[in-house]
Amino acid sequence: MTEKNVLILAHQTAQSEELAEAVHARAAAGPVRFTLVVPSIAPGLHKVVDPTEHGDRAAHAAMEAALPVLEEAAGAPVEGQIGDSNPLDAAQDAVNLGDFDEIIVSTLPHRVSAWLRLDLPHKLEGLGLPVTAVTAESADREYPSVEV
Repeated sequence: MTEKNVLILAHQTAQSEELAEAVHARAAAGPVRFTLVVPSIAPGLHKVVDPTEHGDRAAHAAMEAALPVLEEAAGAPVEGQIGDSNPLDAAQDAVNLGDFDEIIVSTLPHRVSAWLRLDLPHKLEGLGLPVTAVTAESADREYPSVEV
């Protein structure tokens, strides 16, 4: 069986239990290598003032917190990358530069998820790969904070 390459697109839910469960289930289904892409999304007013500096900080914090969780779920190392601030562009860049076979996108619950309001999982299907959408049950988890 050939090893598959799976792109994981996540930010605030990158260390969620639901995403870890999806990664574990996918790893159990056959040989797989995972790459986590975290969009460089700046918090609050930093989106306007200095999005690159603070977006990268937030993305690195999310990635550093998530990689050990995802690696434990995968039972293998997970590569991490910081992507464009637009999650669709971040995924498209990764797909164009990499050799991915499928995408797992992890979002906040519908009531608070900008990604779901933008219909991101459906738009990702336009990249020509199977997409699995994972929704965290709660936005009340502790997410990596960014000192500004």
